[in-house]
Amino acid sequence: MEVFDPAELWNREQIEIVQLSRLKSAIVHARNCAFYRERLEQAGIGPDSLQSPDDIRRIPFTTKQDLRGQYPAGLLCVPPSEIVRMHCSSGTTGAPVAVCHTQNDVNTWADLMARCLYMVGVRREDVFQNMSGYGLFTGGLGIHFGAERLGCMTIPAGAGNTRRQIKLIRDFRTTVAHILPSYALILGEHLRSNGENPRDLPLRIAVVGAEPYTEEFRRRMEELFDIKIYNSYGLSEMNGPGVGFECTEQSGLHIWEDAYLAEIVDPETGDPVPAGEVGELVMTSLCREGMPILRYRTRDLTRFLPGECPCGRVHRRVDRILGRTDDMFIIKGVNVYPMQIEEVIMTFPEVGQNYLIVLENDGVSDIMRVQVEVRDECFVEDMRILQNLQKAIARRLRAEILLTPRVELVESNSLPRAEGKAVRVRDLRDDK
Repeated sequence: MEVFDPAELWNREQIEIVQLSRLKSAIVHARNCAFYRERLEQAGIGPDSLQSPDDIRRIPFTTKQDLRGQYPAGLLCVPPSEIVRMHCSSGTTGAPVAVCHTQNDVNTWADLMARCLYMVGVRREDVFQNMSGYGLFTGGLGIHFGAERLGCMTIPAGAGNTRRQIKLIRDFRTTVAHILPSYALILGEHLRSNGENPRDLPLRIAVVGAEPYTEEFRRRMEELFDIKIYNSYGLSEMNGPGVGFECTEQSGLHIWEDAYLAEIVDPETGDPVPAGEVGELVMTSLCREGMPILRYRTRDLTRFLPGECPCGRVHRRVDRILGRTDDMFIIKGVNVYPMQIEEVIMTFPEVGQNYLIVLENDGVSDIMRVQVEVRDECFVEDMRILQNLQKAIARRLRAEILLTPRVELVESNSLPRAEGKAVRVRDLRDDK
């Protein structure tokens, strides 16, 4: 098997030896900031306290609120003069979170991202078009530097401007793209609405992430463009993209365990969940100089996949991200995740590329409406056909989420579209 980095083929013993060594070093380094020094001292934790990677459970969790409380530079573990890059969340739902990197951090990040791309077949000869936002968002620069690290000609196209994206693909014969799943479908729809076939583009691989999507959604994208699509996982607190990535088996995301230590815990208790069960992903950075983060609660829901991957790599795999603990909404006492809705409706061939979940209150009780676009060729005048489809979708949704929403079938391209992350839920219950 051809690999970018020999660490990809380490066995479990090698991985665990390196993890423990780097975890001890990370603890020593984290004590350079007052926040972690106090936390670790209160817990009685020092590098000699840990005898195996599992002992990490003795370290307290770090939360999003902790990071906000230390904004802008409370978690720095090196002098400010050693910082060469800063990424920052928008802070639209609270105080922002800033993550700072040294030059070594940036180099390690680029190497990890290059490892991901190489694993799925991206090579120096490829032309890589990055259709992601740049600036403070980590997805743009993180992916960009990984593609350049491989030696690809890298086009920093940025987000949006569909006509320009298509022109660049054609003019420079782009073979690999980084794109939001929802925007990939917008791109395909634009081509088809102009009488063009998305399969005629020179693309062969797409890297997607930043928003959750189902396997049914992935297959639609692959069929639309006749390409292979690989799921990427990352979060700003752990660098950004490159934390985990699918291999060519498309069977879970390999977490690079030489750089990160992953746990899955019960979101309520914080205790480890049994192997194979869904819980909240908790991540620890093992190699970061500028701002190491210990046991960060990501709020992302997933599970460790059992067994070894057929690709031969033994770095642990997590399932696709099923949603976030804060994505869940409660309607009539039932816990619902948007991904459950998508998983059902995307199995219907008549359904188009977009949907919207609307939550309202009629003064008596909560109501969930699921607005579903229907393909043009299926949006017929015979109301009986549409009513049967409407009922079938409602039945399948009830079987999945244990309540019956109001299903509304709408014409293709009639729901709002965003060139950034897709908006799947509008909660209007507090508007009254």
